[in-house]
Amino acid sequence: MDFVQVETTAPLTLEIPQIALPSTALSPTSRIPKDSIRTSLKASTADSVLAAVYSLGTGGILLSNFLVELGASPVVFGMLCSIPMLVNLIQPLGAYLSERSTSRFQYSLRTHGIGRLLWLVLVIGIVGVSWGAINTHQLVILTLLIVLFSSLLGGLGAASWLSWVAMIVPRRLRGRYFGIRNSAASLTNLVCVPIAGLVVSHWYGGSLQGYGVVLLVSIVFGIAGLGCQYFQVDVNPRSQNTYYGKLTQTNEIQSEVAKDESCSVPTPQNQLESSIWKNSNFLRFLLYLSFWTLAVNLSSPFFNLYMLDTLDLDVSYVTIYNSLQAGATLLMLILWGKLADKIGNRPILICIGILVAATPLLWLGIGVNRLDIWLWLPLLHILIGGTWAAIDLCNNNIQLAIAPIKNQSIYFAIAAAVAGASGALGITIGSFIVQFAQFGGLLGLFALSSLFRLTALVPLMFLQEPGRG
Repeated sequence: MDFVQVETTAPLTLEIPQIALPSTALSPTSRIPKDSIRTSLKASTADSVLAAVYSLGTGGILLSNFLVELGASPVVFGMLCSIPMLVNLIQPLGAYLSERSTSRFQYSLRTHGIGRLLWLVLVIGIVGVSWGAINTHQLVILTLLIVLFSSLLGGLGAASWLSWVAMIVPRRLRGRYFGIRNSAASLTNLVCVPIAGLVVSHWYGGSLQGYGVVLLVSIVFGIAGLGCQYFQVDVNPRSQNTYYGKLTQTNEIQSEVAKDESCSVPTPQNQLESSIWKNSNFLRFLLYLSFWTLAVNLSSPFFNLYMLDTLDLDVSYVTIYNSLQAGATLLMLILWGKLADKIGNRPILICIGILVAATPLLWLGIGVNRLDIWLWLPLLHILIGGTWAAIDLCNNNIQLAIAPIKNQSIYFAIAAAVAGASGALGITIGSFIVQFAQFGGLLGLFALSSLFRLTALVPLMFLQEPGRG
């Protein structure tokens, strides 16, 4: 579905502005008890598990197979993947609105809650097809519309949610915590994706009805996941931004006292550094993120299409591959989290990024023989799961480290918007190449993506990770 310095010297104690449980408001200088932090982290982990169930029904291989069953064209697949990217352009607006709210929790309910409930319309649409009220072409259009509006609402709330979590998770624990959190989500996928695939394939009323049942269950779990957020300590964005200025000024004065034993008047340097366009390190991160997202999305949306359409594999096989990928992610996330806390995120992104860049080339020799289906494809998905666990985790952590506390959701939103625009551009270029055989089709696209991914790693060489030498 990724940056603040808010901790004191104690790893499980924060001083942040006006933090409260949803029913209780604390003063701007209140200290979060350890128990509250632990409860928040557990609630966020539970939310990730339930959200994983929601995501497997509303995206990924099951939604792709649903569109294949409806006879959707490759252009539709390109639109399906590009819509969530393009709607990230709305994240700056969402960040602006969230910074003027008084509760991260309430804002999340208004955005993600409505967005998840919209999928009930697709359940009704599947029932309508079964009764002959609408045809499959209309259902394809309805699916794309739901993806569009659900993604728009998710885009409005994404930056606010990330800023919320960044304030709760202590900096020293981020690698380990997000590793554990993402591992829990991967374990959920490992268990639930094969079960959902079997339900869709063997449902007595057909695969379309089977998907409708899985989708309904996913929506219920998604709403339950939002309920878990109630148990996270809430943050008032207005107080967070006000407190940041006071905290920064205090730190500057203390630094001057320790240096000269005299309190000089702090300069407006922090105001300049907080400007997004004068934050050169953040701009370098944006450059890397934009090129990397474009390169990845040249090919990634079409791997499932390649297996389902070109290789004509049954969806149950593909869900097994996806489960193996989730299993590899599960096993590696905790390791990557600990390693990131120890050596930093940038070295991991560079080293593993080279391996990820070469991965699309491994699809070139895959056919429909038994060796490829039962050995090569499973090993390839295990490799993808293990390497992408590092990329996703470290991209999230390094972004958390670079963005300042004040108006941090604005930074997150801009990064998401840039990534969304470049990702959508990558998908569009990929869809164009797939349509024309003279450009090499899917296999030519995979080779081109590998070259672009390798080039996209160059800006990382010039990126500085805060807190690392």
